[in-house]
Amino acid sequence: MAPRVVSVGNVVVDLVAEVPALPERGGDVLATRGALAIGGAFTVLSAVRRQGVAAAYAGAHGTGPFGDRVRAALAEEDVAVLLPAVPDVDTGWDVALVEPGGERSFVTLPGAEARLGRGALASVAVAPGDLVHVSGYGLAHAVNGPAIASWLPSVPASAVVVFDPGPLVASLDARLLAAVRARADWESVNEREARLATGTADPFEAAARVGRSGGGAIVRLGARGCLVRVPGGGIVRLHAFPVEAVDTNGAGDVHVGVFLAGLAEGLDAPAAAVRANAAAALAVARRGPATAPARAELAAFLAAHPAPPPPPSVEV
Repeated sequence: MAPRVVSVGNVVVDLVAEVPALPERGGDVLATRGALAIGGAFTVLSAVRRQGVAAAYAGAHGTGPFGDRVRAALAEEDVAVLLPAVPDVDTGWDVALVEPGGERSFVTLPGAEARLGRGALASVAVAPGDLVHVSGYGLAHAVNGPAIASWLPSVPASAVVVFDPGPLVASLDARLLAAVRARADWESVNEREARLATGTADPFEAAARVGRSGGGAIVRLGARGCLVRVPGGGIVRLHAFPVEAVDTNGAGDVHVGVFLAGLAEGLDAPAAAVRANAAAALAVARRGPATAPARAELAAFLAAHPAPPPPPSVEV
């Protein structure tokens, strides 16, 4: 059977508002545009599916109008839902404030997605060769974090685990982080997260230090591309694809999803990361969190915008 991507991340509802600037403390600002969208791990999973790779959501989801929206969105993308709805609590939501230039800030109210227990995860079967997506947002919750950390050792050794610690990396429980990193084959972070995780502002040094020793790592540099630390090898810098960014919301999740899809299809890590860079470029040129391109669109973009060959890797 072809490998699939299984996510134990959180799917939430995004209340998106475009603002001319963030309000000062105690102030107010009028949004110029708003939308309700499904985000979080949904953005990763939809990016995977749009590349033609099977995907499944093994996170928790709620009973209520937001939970209904989440399940409908997953069904529309043909993402399998592996667990039943959590009774008597709805899916959580966040407010995403998008500034001119695309930068975004979040406030999140957790809901049912923060109640992924060990018992529920015990029913999730990961096949050899599958890929598992773990999000730092899951580790931030008192129930999910210990459950995910204790479940990961049961994942088959041949399954590839990709960890995206996210913006909360500096506040996550160190013991949970260590447990997840011990099993993670890849860790994907943006430049800020790399600095928080390693204590260094130099992206190359951070790429050498982030994640598990001997494992793979990606440091996403936005408009400057990304750095890929190949397990057992060096660090390769891959250039970005220039576009005019209008909304960076979900760009990192698109990058992670398309990278996962590339690994599932048998690409090596640098080749999968080139596709992820291109997909993220297309995503930031559109409004909304789940704007990953379809497979044919991504192929056409890459054909029209060939990436320059990567420079020699830097040994670490």
